[in-house]
Amino acid sequence: MTATTAAFALYLAALFLLALAAWRKTRNEADYALGGRSLGPAVAALSAGASDMSGWLLLGLPGAVFLGGLTESWIMIGLMLGAYLNWRFVAARLREATGTGDGRDGALTLPEFFAQRAGGSPGSRQAVRALATVLILFFFTFYVSAGLVAGARLFESTLGLSYLTALLLGAGVIVAYTMAGGFLAVAWTDFFQGLLMLGALLLVPALALFTPAEAALPGGHLDLFSGLTVMGWLSLVAWGLGYVGQPHILARFMALRSASEARAATRIGMGWMILSGLGAVALGLLGPRLLPDLADPETVFIALTQSLLTPALAGVILAAILAAVMSTIDSQLLVASTALAEDVFAVLRPTASARARLNVGRGAVLLVAATALVLAQDPDSKVLSLVSYAWAGLGASFGPAVLYALYGKGFSARGAFWGMVAGGGTVVLWGQLEGGIFDLYEILPGFALSLAVLYGLRNREG
Repeated sequence: MTATTAAFALYLAALFLLALAAWRKTRNEADYALGGRSLGPAVAALSAGASDMSGWLLLGLPGAVFLGGLTESWIMIGLMLGAYLNWRFVAARLREATGTGDGRDGALTLPEFFAQRAGGSPGSRQAVRALATVLILFFFTFYVSAGLVAGARLFESTLGLSYLTALLLGAGVIVAYTMAGGFLAVAWTDFFQGLLMLGALLLVPALALFTPAEAALPGGHLDLFSGLTVMGWLSLVAWGLGYVGQPHILARFMALRSASEARAATRIGMGWMILSGLGAVALGLLGPRLLPDLADPETVFIALTQSLLTPALAGVILAAILAAVMSTIDSQLLVASTALAEDVFAVLRPTASARARLNVGRGAVLLVAATALVLAQDPDSKVLSLVSYAWAGLGASFGPAVLYALYGKGFSARGAFWGMVAGGGTVVLWGQLEGGIFDLYEILPGFALSLAVLYGLRNREG
């Protein structure tokens, strides 16, 4: 336990050093929101991957494969395809569309991008900006809350802390470095957290592969289509659609030094994702051989780490799980707080100074985190059930609007507004129903309906 605690302490100390360095480079709201658009391809790619995958890659996916076999890997295949298409067709165009040039200020947030891009009256464009901000705050507050619960459980189980103490400790660490360094602190820490996650996902499965098995692999575990229906396959692969609508991932595209660096970032990001995904799937496949009586399949990575590694190295690997959780919380916390500062405060107070906007952004981190903390105090809170809608909700609300704004003709404020309503509303309503067609993952109907509304309400002259 001492070695594990020491590994955690060293990891957290490294985060604060990175935050301090980022704080010294954060001078205005543009630095705070997008790091002054200074990300190189490696930092952009790995920070996007780490903030996207979260604890799901280290806990959820191995657990699903542990129970269901190779069939469950279709979700990773869908995510890889979606991530590649997002980097290939959205990254460079979004960087160009939101960057500075020809005398105009670039957009710092996704809601601001929609408002600038859409045709229509000033009032209708501000309505789009306001709705997009509300959707971000809604979904990300629940996301942050769930992440805080996951982080608290990790602290609780590995350090022997009470749940409340663990919750406050995890929240305090994340809030501190996010407030101090803003986007640069988040991007840099996510970059190193991505490296730590990759190392853990390569090392532990490799050791497990050469460890004598305690049981035979369950029948059908290596069948990619075992028990899979067409609707089930579509639902798993459809997860990839969500990428184009995730504000915390799109922010990495907007923060690139230049659009031309998107190609290199694509190669780096996809290499990281493929290797990490293979490692996570391998953990799930090897788990039943070595731990046939494991009570909670989602703890297979933790259990293998503790059984195969020394306490000191296990502490480092367990820090990788904490890294996965933190890398998503900090990104979502920053996007939500930036939306409050840039898409609410800046609209209400257009003459406010750059320093005032920066301070509001930092204060908004506290506001969003405090709200999430209230929701996270009960580890079994029903709020966690809403998290399953967040990926689909953001993907269906924003994804079609991003694609239409970048590639379509006649992108209108009216279409964007009602397209977001259609996409997000469909996800929420569809998720309440079950049986038959309603077993289809809700992002598919939500995405399709939102795109149809955007096209139907386009500017005919556009």
